[in-house]
Amino acid sequence: MEKKKVLVAMSGGVDSSAAALLLQRQGYHCDGAMLDLLPQGNDTTDGRAVAERLGMQFYVLPCAAQFRRDVMDRFISEYCAGRTPNPCIDCNRCLKFGTFLERALEMGYDYIATGHYARVATEETTGRRVLLRGLDRSKDQSYMLCQLTQRQLQHLLLPVGDYEKSDVRAIAREAGLRNADKADSQDICFIPAGDYTAFLRENGVELTEGNFVDCTGKVLGRHKGLPCYTMGQRKGLGVSAGKHVYVVSKNAEDNTILLGDEEDLYTDTLTACRVNWCSGHAPAEPIRCTAKTRYSQTEAAATAEALPEGRLRLVFDEMQRAVTAGQAVVLYNGDEVLGGGTIE
Repeated sequence: MEKKKVLVAMSGGVDSSAAALLLQRQGYHCDGAMLDLLPQGNDTTDGRAVAERLGMQFYVLPCAAQFRRDVMDRFISEYCAGRTPNPCIDCNRCLKFGTFLERALEMGYDYIATGHYARVATEETTGRRVLLRGLDRSKDQSYMLCQLTQRQLQHLLLPVGDYEKSDVRAIAREAGLRNADKADSQDICFIPAGDYTAFLRENGVELTEGNFVDCTGKVLGRHKGLPCYTMGQRKGLGVSAGKHVYVVSKNAEDNTILLGDEEDLYTDTLTACRVNWCSGHAPAEPIRCTAKTRYSQTEAAATAEALPEGRLRLVFDEMQRAVTAGQAVVLYNGDEVLGGGTIE
């Protein structure tokens, strides 16, 4: 029987390289490809070298224009609107599991694979594909994959999700892969120094000063521009309120930032838009689940209700701190990712 063909998204890191190696050992025919996303081009050295060592073809797929439009430009517009976006989720939805999958299918591949720490399983009775957390909970990346659709899951393999990170490095090391001990990337790829405000300025965004205000409208001081602050921030505000105050919300319409007490940061309710249900269908009735509003957060018990026009209402059993507009809320049922959306 002819081997199933897999196009592995190879970033040059150890996880995607190990994914290719593991799939080869499972009997798949694998080739590698890198999405060329940045205007200056991506470094293909390690990805190409690993592909050559494993006897694979290696492709570079130009996607810089789409990346600029769907990820970078949206990042800029969301910050200007007073929200805090998650560009990695946008990139996963539009490019890594969108454009990349379509290109792979056009090239005659049966599946795509990445080095994400998550798992995909198939329900025996329905054939539905289910997205699960990775076994290494400290590295689990299922939060970042909450926008995956059934079509994408049907053609997706995530081999490193069954391993601990230390085991993945050991597998790569034993195979002589040059990037076995390469450090993990921590920054957003198009902001390598992590300086969001410098990036915004370089892209023509004027950081307009405005007022810090309290709940009565009293002016407490001046801010340097909405993108310079985040929900829950206390340090670096430069105001003298006689007590600790925190960023509670940002209002792009009048360019003000509301400051308040610690207790003002808590809520038990949120709404979200751009909601994706991984099953392909929104639940007809409210459901019990757990949810988290940040990647590194421990999820909390909640009730989720699907709303019209791809929206969601979520009510937590307990108050949650600093729920931030623009970030992702992701819903779980045990290890299964139910879906997620963008907090309004």
